[in-house]
Amino acid sequence: FTMSAPPKPDDVTRGLADLSVQDANVTTGAPIAATSSSAPSTDSASASSSASASSSSPAATIPDLANLTKEDLFKLMAQMGKRPLEASAPQAKEYKFWNTQPVPKIDANPTEHGPIETKTVADISTSPYPLPTNFEWDSIDMTDEKQVQEVYTLLYENYVEDDDNMFRFDYSPAFLKWALMPPGFRREWHVGVRSSTNRKLVAFISGIPQKMRAYKDEVMMVEINYLCVHKKLRAKRLAPVLIKEITRRVNLRDIWQAVYTAGVVLPKAVAQNRYYHRSLNPKKLIDIGFSRLHRNMTMTRTIKLYKVADQPQLPGFRQLKKEDIPQVHTLLSTYLQKFNLAPVFTEDELAHWLTPVEGVVDAFVVQGSNGKITDLCSFYHLPSTVIGNKNYNTMRAAYSFYNVTHLPTEERWNDLMGDALIMAKKLDMDVFNALNVMENEKFLKPLKFGEGDGYLQYYLYNWQCPAVTPNNVGLVLL
Repeated sequence: FTMSAPPKPDDVTRGLADLSVQDANVTTGAPIAATSSSAPSTDSASASSSASASSSSPAATIPDLANLTKEDLFKLMAQMGKRPLEASAPQAKEYKFWNTQPVPKIDANPTEHGPIETKTVADISTSPYPLPTNFEWDSIDMTDEKQVQEVYTLLYENYVEDDDNMFRFDYSPAFLKWALMPPGFRREWHVGVRSSTNRKLVAFISGIPQKMRAYKDEVMMVEINYLCVHKKLRAKRLAPVLIKEITRRVNLRDIWQAVYTAGVVLPKAVAQNRYYHRSLNPKKLIDIGFSRLHRNMTMTRTIKLYKVADQPQLPGFRQLKKEDIPQVHTLLSTYLQKFNLAPVFTEDELAHWLTPVEGVVDAFVVQGSNGKITDLCSFYHLPSTVIGNKNYNTMRAAYSFYNVTHLPTEERWNDLMGDALIMAKKLDMDVFNALNVMENEKFLKPLKFGEGDGYLQYYLYNWQCPAVTPNNVGLVLL
């Protein structure tokens, strides 16, 4: 189970590809660092050259290394080491752990729809999986502030850093409570491993309930997230046991499918999406190494390029209120029916996910003069700690969540998401990140989002269906 995706998975995350070899932490939510330049390229010759190189033979793509600019070198490194993950010969891996699980094989191309294996609750053991000596299971109480702080500390110190150890995700305690306690959550699905000697929390994995629709099938699933093992205990091979244990606990509730995301290739993704980044504070992002100054651009011109208006521009644009939820539920539910992989929200679930919580999630609607809500935009907050920078210690990032417009035109999308950028900037965000899910492609380029090098794989556990294209994914996991 698990995960999501920094564009720069560290050696721990890469180890997830074969859990029988090495324990791993799995990431969710978003990229830590971008390799796209601070300003989008307007050099058509450069763009066409890159396109040509990507489709030509290997011999034709070898550049003159002596004449490479720094920017060209960045691009070459990206092409060599950060190419789309499905192009990286996954057949070379054995996937010993995942080949024991009910997931499609890495070289499979499913055409059927349905579960891969069928069991009943009577088939499931009521006893937990054994742990190594001196470790014990615990169900974490997310209503207990002390235990929430323990989960926060474990994730902060052991979850995900980028390859260069420049950034580290910083999920706040308030964010974790929001992410892990939606309607219907179960404490038993907040699975912890503690040291028997000092009771320290040393590993964690979580699941939350969510009905999903895969093509025409509506299936009750769990969203698996936050798999993390303490750095000093990776040799204990706890990750496979955590995955099997939460599977057991979920199966005992007669739920047999799960959805998860990862920045690594596993058997086998149902969809692959890409991250995009929109600078809101380009000077800071360049200073901390998240992005870089584009060739032929000055800092002054870059700041001007990414400047947004001081106030939202759409008439009737305002923050979402709780009384808006019935209208928003109808609006979003109708919209999500367009996509082949999407959640099926109840009103209570949507109220939980979209009602604004300071420092956690923000949502805005457009209301017409007749009182009808026509548009929705939302984003959640996920900062990263900046490591080793003398000027800054935090990068504040907004992540696109669920967005709908009643006019499916590029112009309307740009107006709506332009206002989302303005609100993110007013909330002191440094960058706005988005995946190319749903209809996001309509606003990414016009609003000056830069293409990142992070790919996010979507996975279904114990469910097979044909592959889903990026713009047919209607799901955003935290």
